[in-house]
Amino acid sequence: MEKMKKVLETDMDVFLVGGSASAFLEGAIRNGVNSDVLGITNGSFGDRWIEISKLNGKNVKEVRVPWGKAIKPEAIEGAVDKNIEAVHFVSNESSTGVLSSLGDIVNEVKRQSDALIFVDGVTSVAATNLELKKNEVDALIFGSQKALALPPGLGFIAVSEKLMNKAKEVKNRGFYTDLLKLKKNNDDNYTLTTPPVSLIYALDFQLDRMLAEGMQARYRRHIEMADIVRQWSQKLYGMFPEEGYMSHTIGVLNRGDLDFDKFHSLLKTKGYEISNGYGEVKSKTFRIGHMGDITPRKLKELLKVMEGTLEECI
Repeated sequence: MEKMKKVLETDMDVFLVGGSASAFLEGAIRNGVNSDVLGITNGSFGDRWIEISKLNGKNVKEVRVPWGKAIKPEAIEGAVDKNIEAVHFVSNESSTGVLSSLGDIVNEVKRQSDALIFVDGVTSVAATNLELKKNEVDALIFGSQKALALPPGLGFIAVSEKLMNKAKEVKNRGFYTDLLKLKKNNDDNYTLTTPPVSLIYALDFQLDRMLAEGMQARYRRHIEMADIVRQWSQKLYGMFPEEGYMSHTIGVLNRGDLDFDKFHSLLKTKGYEISNGYGEVKSKTFRIGHMGDITPRKLKELLKVMEGTLEECI
């Protein structure tokens, strides 16, 4: 966890559980909200967090931003009223490939209210500089299987002292992601429940590699890969997200009249795989992941094979 703090460039406590990041999306709600929460969404995973909050019996005020657009301060102007205990949103919406400005959202929430700020960082942590010491959030949630470049099975949450204090006042926190129980064990370098030990060894290995690369160099590598995909997309129908807010980890491209199923089947015969669109833009887009251990060289190899495969589809 000390290495993880260095990777995140934060002094916040970091807890882990065996499971996916969704465990802590729920855990943040159960620990930090008695009644009222504001959920901001601009895609499938923002929608999921709103669903999680509702299923946990919270009163959810919703702000819905069009898919493909970033969450901007004006979208939540006046929305964080005095009853709102927490605000949650996705920093990098992987269904649309939109990277919203964390700092802009955090500043606007704090301008209006003292509400807790919860961030889904699943596809931004370890690939995008979230500047956590400047952008003070209360919960940052992520998993092992994205830019940490590990198999799925570990969920993480970085927590503020403010959230820990709020948790003491919240009833029915549950057991598995009770932050107070997790901290008690974490302070003894121990887990609350049986951990996936093999993944923790793998995590330790990956954290060493990340720190050896250097986090600023790692962020630059992800920006370079994102730029490669954006430039290549002009050979087809361009990028789906709005200009200036495109993800550093996932390229979401317009599909146009491409027969994606045929194209993807051919691509897989050559040993490569990308991804279909997701959610309500599934039929309009496809996605190229470029995060974690992927390098610009590997990405260019993929795109070259994709070009050849496109010619076969004509």
